[in-house]
Amino acid sequence: MLNKHYKKLRLILGDQLNARHTWYQEKTNDTLYVIAELHQESEYVCHHIQKITAFFAAMENFANALINSGFHLLYLNLDDTKDFDNLTELLNHLIDKYQIQAFEYQRPDEFRLAKQLNRYCHNIKINSQIFETEHFLLDFNAIDQHFIRNKPLKMEVFYRKMRKQHNILMDNAKPKGGKWNYDAANRNKLKLADLKHIPEPKCFVNPVEDILNRIERHQIKHFGNIENPLYWPVNRKQALELLAHFCQFCLPHFGQFQDAMTENSPHQWSLYHSRLSFALNSKMLHPRQVIDKAIETYQQNEQIDIAQIEGFVRQILGWREFVRGIYWANMPQYADLNQLDAKRDLPAYFWNGQTQMNCMKQCLTQSLNTAYAHHIQRLMVIGNFCLISGIEPKQVDDWYLGVYIDAIEWVEMPNTRGMSQFADGGLIATKPYAASANYIDKMSDYCQSCHYDKSQKSGEKACPFNSLYWHFLDINRKRFEQNPRMAMMYRQFDKKDEAEKHSILAQANHYLLNLDKL
Repeated sequence: MLNKHYKKLRLILGDQLNARHTWYQEKTNDTLYVIAELHQESEYVCHHIQKITAFFAAMENFANALINSGFHLLYLNLDDTKDFDNLTELLNHLIDKYQIQAFEYQRPDEFRLAKQLNRYCHNIKINSQIFETEHFLLDFNAIDQHFIRNKPLKMEVFYRKMRKQHNILMDNAKPKGGKWNYDAANRNKLKLADLKHIPEPKCFVNPVEDILNRIERHQIKHFGNIENPLYWPVNRKQALELLAHFCQFCLPHFGQFQDAMTENSPHQWSLYHSRLSFALNSKMLHPRQVIDKAIETYQQNEQIDIAQIEGFVRQILGWREFVRGIYWANMPQYADLNQLDAKRDLPAYFWNGQTQMNCMKQCLTQSLNTAYAHHIQRLMVIGNFCLISGIEPKQVDDWYLGVYIDAIEWVEMPNTRGMSQFADGGLIATKPYAASANYIDKMSDYCQSCHYDKSQKSGEKACPFNSLYWHFLDINRKRFEQNPRMAMMYRQFDKKDEAEKHSILAQANHYLLNLDKL
């Protein structure tokens, strides 16, 4: 039972479900913890229904765990917070109601929330204090030692420093296995014989009917599909089970097939991926815990070679920490970058998956059905299409931020606006990740059953990715022609005769005028 008044109020945000935080090392009767479902957080962008549901379920599970451990905690659902327009109004109400003398919170990972709470603390009359989340492997105060605003940094340089600093996959001062990066070994396509060995994904049974009813009752705008029960992990125990499942069944082939895509397996949405990103980004799991468990499995299982484990470690120790650094070093200006001046609207099939481009249909439909797609589906199919079609980056950002269960702005925006759309002008990527149908066919079986012909660049059945790719290179020639990673493609285009060039670019312009009909 809650007291009538407390000395201290501690706010726990929905992505701060870290049971190992120092806040929870001791219990005091004068501290009130608060976790709240907020309209503000549910509606700042239109979210996938599974994303909203999973966060609410995880928040409620975390709250119950703290209450059962003896902490004084107030869990407020949408019914309880409906009369408050925003977080600060709610905090004012609670501080007054419980006669709070001090307010504490953990550093938000999103710039907008950090700004909101920082401003709030400057205006309140009681003492306030900010704590670190104790989650990331790169301390927040060390970000400016690695990242400089508006200055590009290669992820590989940062990754090697992190390997050395944390002594991960190292043999003294050298990388384990003799190489820092085994990405070249991680680009295998799934062959027909490989499909029958794809492991069944670990799914959970989490009834969420009450949450779904609450979302509908409050008319929270959402999209995508959901099944009740929810199969994503919503507590630490389930997250650890998913980690164990990945290490046992998926890690042995993770690196080998991490870029592969298929439509010919019942497990095509999961493949060998860990699907731990929601548990990590909500902080139910700590990245070092995940890395250590994976490395322990690698050391005990002779079937797992260095390329598999290094590919996985690179995603967490390297890429995840890297994009966070880019985000905080460059916000808030980063959110407005549009270096390629892209202005087109997102086509309607992003919301329903109804397109004749089979690769897009597969990846969009999977995203709408599961709130998940792996990095190549996000980057080299959906993101690639947005890039070469010139879709306005803010619209791309909002879709990615809304659709994926693991999408929080600090990780989504650099991946989307930077890596995928090159809207940051190269702060993250050394070249735009634009590709024709050739890449998609190389890494998937999507082209085999497509309405369009992967080999045609013009004509009624020409794959849109082909002409749009060449059109993208053509309109951006001044920017990219001298890029050493792209010069060969410009030479290849220049070798075509003028009639073929004209035909390809005319086809692209036709498709750009009819994006919604592809």
